[in-house]
Amino acid sequence: MKSQSLAIAAVIGTGVAMFAMYLSTFDSLARSQASYYEVGRFADIFAGCKRAPAWLVERISEIANVAQVEDRVVADVTLDVPHVAEPVRGRLLSIPEIDRTTLNDVMIIRGRYIAADASDEVLVHEAFADEHRLGPGDRIAAIINGRRRELTIAGVGLSPEYIYVLGPGDVVPDHRRFGIFWMGRRALAAAFDMEGGFNHISLRRVPGSESTGGGTASIIAELDRLLTPYAGLGAIERRHQESHWFLENEMRELRTMASILPIIFLGVAAFLLNIVLSRAIAVQRTQIAALKAVGYGNREIAFHYLAIGLLIVALGTLVGCLVGMRLGEGLTGIYAHYFRLPGYTYELAARIVFSAGAISFAAAALGSLGAVRRAVALPPAEAMRPEPPARFRPSRLEALGLGAVLGPSGRMMLRNVARRPWRFALSSLGVGMSIALLVLGSFFIDAIDYLISMQFDSAQRQDVTVTFVEPRSQRSRHALARFPGVTHVEPFRSVPIRLRSGNRERRVALLGLRERPELHRVIDRERGPLTLPRHGLVLSSALGALLDIERGDRVTVEVLEGARTVRRVLVAELIDDFLGLSVYMEADALAALMREDRSISGAFLTVDPAQEQPLFAALKHTPDVAGVAMNRAAVISFRETIRANMMRIIFFNVLFSGVIAIGVVYNAARISLSERSRDLASLRVLGFSSSEISLILLGELAAVTLVAIPIGIVCGRGLATLTLALLNNELYRIPLVIDPSTYATSVLVVLLASLLSGMLVQQRLKRLDLVGVLKTSE
Repeated sequence: MKSQSLAIAAVIGTGVAMFAMYLSTFDSLARSQASYYEVGRFADIFAGCKRAPAWLVERISEIANVAQVEDRVVADVTLDVPHVAEPVRGRLLSIPEIDRTTLNDVMIIRGRYIAADASDEVLVHEAFADEHRLGPGDRIAAIINGRRRELTIAGVGLSPEYIYVLGPGDVVPDHRRFGIFWMGRRALAAAFDMEGGFNHISLRRVPGSESTGGGTASIIAELDRLLTPYAGLGAIERRHQESHWFLENEMRELRTMASILPIIFLGVAAFLLNIVLSRAIAVQRTQIAALKAVGYGNREIAFHYLAIGLLIVALGTLVGCLVGMRLGEGLTGIYAHYFRLPGYTYELAARIVFSAGAISFAAAALGSLGAVRRAVALPPAEAMRPEPPARFRPSRLEALGLGAVLGPSGRMMLRNVARRPWRFALSSLGVGMSIALLVLGSFFIDAIDYLISMQFDSAQRQDVTVTFVEPRSQRSRHALARFPGVTHVEPFRSVPIRLRSGNRERRVALLGLRERPELHRVIDRERGPLTLPRHGLVLSSALGALLDIERGDRVTVEVLEGARTVRRVLVAELIDDFLGLSVYMEADALAALMREDRSISGAFLTVDPAQEQPLFAALKHTPDVAGVAMNRAAVISFRETIRANMMRIIFFNVLFSGVIAIGVVYNAARISLSERSRDLASLRVLGFSSSEISLILLGELAAVTLVAIPIGIVCGRGLATLTLALLNNELYRIPLVIDPSTYATSVLVVLLASLLSGMLVQQRLKRLDLVGVLKTSE
């Protein structure tokens, strides 16, 4: 029973390790996040505008329940990085030259703060600095308001506002092509003609004001009212702030994994514990009878067998907590580095250990109670007799003629399966769950590859996306067509809007395209490319669900630039897409909505690969160009980021699934050997060879594994569906795509685990003590 107990403890330890790893990582990240937000004075509300006068700051600070206000200048610029051919984008944010008691403070990692009298000094975000190997004293060129300017890096820093750095239009970080810089307020304001004004503002609420009725919604409403005359872009609260949202979403995924996977492992452990204890009780029935005969009560006997189960669980829980702590510490370090969380701390909280112990002991109780109940229910007189042999009869499979094909050893195997169908079914289910977990851990790669193919090969077929500083006339498309290497130009109009439906609202970007776009196509997962309707909006179904609207409904559209029109617009289509919260409109219809001539915000380009370098050089020195994004770079960045995140989960799932596969298969084989060692020894004495008796035992093991394969494939697909339903969010909706090779690999791993378990059991069969096992237990 020792080896079976260790296998069960390994399965329990795996479940506990996963639980402790994911939850402790979540706990440590949440604690580090809260500490970083407090030290860095991360704001609660953010708002942008075209240009507002400085005196408005005092009016904003008078809004009820506002504790602190910080106005600043924010501008996106083009950077000229020597070793990068394509244009690199940067965002400049103003910071005080002297007084640093600001919101969204910058923590200096290397170097120093900017000098009060230095107009060309900047701080650079650590992610961009590390990518380009920049440090204090290095210089970088930027096109600021149409003029090339050399900037000196005074220090490298981090800010709670940019834990997760995304460039405009990006869905994953690209530190090579987008970076955050902080510059002195006077220098940046002078460069963009912002003296005496600001274009971005951050607020902090009075602590506890949310619970006293001074909610965020009322502050945002008043802030929007004050900024509307200055082309306000709509205020957002912290939970919608880009960086914060991404970090929260990643932590939500950790909690989801902590909820799903350990339950499966502990469920399998409960089943194995029930089988092992049932076998121990069957072997020791005469000893149980003797104990009852001399006065031991049911409680003492029940406690004895329950204690065996609890001891196994205690061992598994202890090892699981220790392993989970080490793995959690490593995983927290990976996440902290990825999200640039300075000064993070890892701790396995006592409540997590307690919860892990409580769940695993509950699983042990569940698995042990059935076996213990049978032990105490045995009357002494009946238990004194050996267990009556099971009823032997031809199985249904033999009736079909299969027995004649398999021979005597095969018929014995079939009859043993027929005698214990529930054990066979549950063993197959246990092995099937290990296949299911392997499928669950591996299918993400298939789904991500499909998502990338659909998004970047079918939908976004442009090579380069160019955006302008300000909306331009249609003539700009002809100017772009004359740039080196440009073979096709498809203009677009991007407008910030606020969508309202009842008491729900969302601030998004409305993209105006031609009726039948060729480069940036609107694709539905089922229907393929769509033609944009002449009237009405096309919304992603995820956005429709958030706003609780259906096709044919009308939604309030508030344009946040230009004439700031407010209209009720028909929702013409809902599309099932993969990335973001998309809103589309036919370009002429959008111009009519905004009451303007058709203008463009930028264009999608196809480019001759041989002419890329001259094109990038020309775009770098074009003042009207605010940003250049390459589709190829977006694909690489997306694949690397998503795969890096998923590979963490995949690695641990595959590792732990291998443990459960070996644990279940080996336990099934060892229990079967323990139960039938007397019968197998008898057959050896009667003249059966070692290979023939191995066929009886290992044939049953093979049958369990073969039956488990379809169970595992079906359960794996079901688990993948459930996991995607819990993980999919506003940023991405991962499709359920599982490649046949993923199923094949998962099955192969379990087959190898079964083969290894079979080899171990066969070694025991060769060492079978024929004399010892044939002695009666009495």
